[in-house]
Amino acid sequence: MDPQRLQQKIQTILERNTRVEQDKAWEVSIIRRTFVAAVTYSIACYYLWLIGVPQFWLHAAVPAGGYILSTLSLPWIRKWWMKI
Repeated sequence: MDPQRLQQKIQTILERNTRVEQDKAWEVSIIRRTFVAAVTYSIACYYLWLIGVPQFWLHAAVPAGGYILSTLSLPWIRKWWMKI
Protein backbone atom coordinates (compact mmCIF):
# COMPACT_ATOMS: atom_id res chain seq x y z
CA MET A 1 0.00 0.00 0.00
CA ASP A 2 1.45 3.35 -0.97
CA PRO A 3 2.00 6.05 1.69
CA GLN A 4 -0.52 8.44 0.14
CA ARG A 5 -3.31 5.86 0.26
CA LEU A 6 -2.38 4.93 3.83
CA GLN A 7 -2.46 8.60 4.85
CA GLN A 8 -5.89 8.95 3.23
CA LYS A 9 -7.23 5.96 5.19
CA ILE A 10 -5.84 7.36 8.43
CA GLN A 11 -7.47 10.73 7.71
CA THR A 12 -10.81 9.03 7.02
CA ILE A 13 -10.60 7.17 10.34
CA LEU A 14 -9.72 10.36 12.24
CA GLU A 15 -12.67 12.22 10.66
CA ARG A 16 -15.01 9.36 11.59
CA ASN A 17 -13.71 9.36 15.17
CA THR A 18 -14.37 13.09 15.41
CA ARG A 19 -17.96 12.61 14.21
CA VAL A 20 -18.52 9.76 16.69
CA GLU A 21 -17.16 11.86 19.57
CA GLN A 22 -19.39 14.79 18.62
CA ASP A 23 -22.45 12.51 18.40
CA LYS A 24 -21.69 11.06 21.82
CA ALA A 25 -21.21 14.52 23.31
CA TRP A 26 -24.58 15.59 21.88
CA GLU A 27 -26.31 12.52 23.32
CA VAL A 28 -25.25 13.39 26.88
CA SER A 29 -25.40 17.19 26.60
CA ILE A 30 -27.51 19.25 28.97
CA ILE A 31 -28.80 21.27 26.00
CA ARG A 32 -30.25 18.16 24.35
CA ARG A 33 -31.80 16.92 27.60
CA THR A 34 -33.34 20.32 28.32
CA PHE A 35 -34.71 20.64 24.78
CA VAL A 36 -36.27 17.16 24.83
CA ALA A 37 -37.79 17.79 28.27
CA ALA A 38 -39.20 21.16 27.13
CA VAL A 39 -40.72 19.68 23.97
CA THR A 40 -42.17 16.78 25.98
CA TYR A 41 -43.66 19.22 28.49
CA SER A 42 -45.10 21.44 25.76
CA ILE A 43 -46.74 18.56 23.90
CA ALA A 44 -48.12 17.10 27.13
CA CYS A 45 -49.50 20.52 28.13
CA TYR A 46 -51.23 20.93 24.79
CA TYR A 47 -52.71 17.44 24.84
CA LEU A 48 -53.91 17.69 28.44
CA TRP A 49 -55.39 21.13 27.77
CA LEU A 50 -57.09 19.77 24.66
CA ILE A 51 -58.83 16.99 26.58
CA GLY A 52 -59.81 19.32 29.42
CA VAL A 53 -57.62 18.15 32.28
CA PRO A 54 -57.69 20.66 35.17
CA GLN A 55 -54.24 22.02 36.07
CA PHE A 56 -52.86 20.57 32.84
CA TRP A 57 -49.63 22.53 33.28
CA LEU A 58 -48.93 20.66 36.52
CA HIS A 59 -49.81 17.21 35.16
CA ALA A 60 -47.63 17.80 32.09
CA ALA A 61 -44.59 17.93 34.38
CA VAL A 62 -44.88 14.18 35.04
CA PRO A 63 -43.61 12.89 31.66
CA ALA A 64 -40.99 15.63 31.39
CA GLY A 65 -39.81 14.95 34.93
CA GLY A 66 -39.73 11.23 34.23
CA TYR A 67 -37.55 11.84 31.20
CA ILE A 68 -35.11 13.96 33.21
CA LEU A 69 -34.95 11.40 36.01
CA SER A 70 -34.31 8.60 33.53
CA THR A 71 -31.41 10.48 31.95
CA LEU A 72 -29.91 11.13 35.37
CA SER A 73 -30.07 7.46 36.33
CA LEU A 74 -28.68 6.08 33.07
CA PRO A 75 -24.96 6.75 33.78
CA TRP A 76 -25.22 4.81 37.04
CA ILE A 77 -27.06 1.94 35.36
CA ARG A 78 -24.53 1.92 32.52
CA LYS A 79 -21.60 1.59 34.96
CA TRP A 80 -23.38 -1.25 36.72
CA TRP A 81 -24.15 -2.98 33.43
CA MET A 82 -20.54 -2.73 32.27
CA LYS A 83 -19.38 -4.54 35.42
CA ILE A 84 -21.60 -7.58 34.85
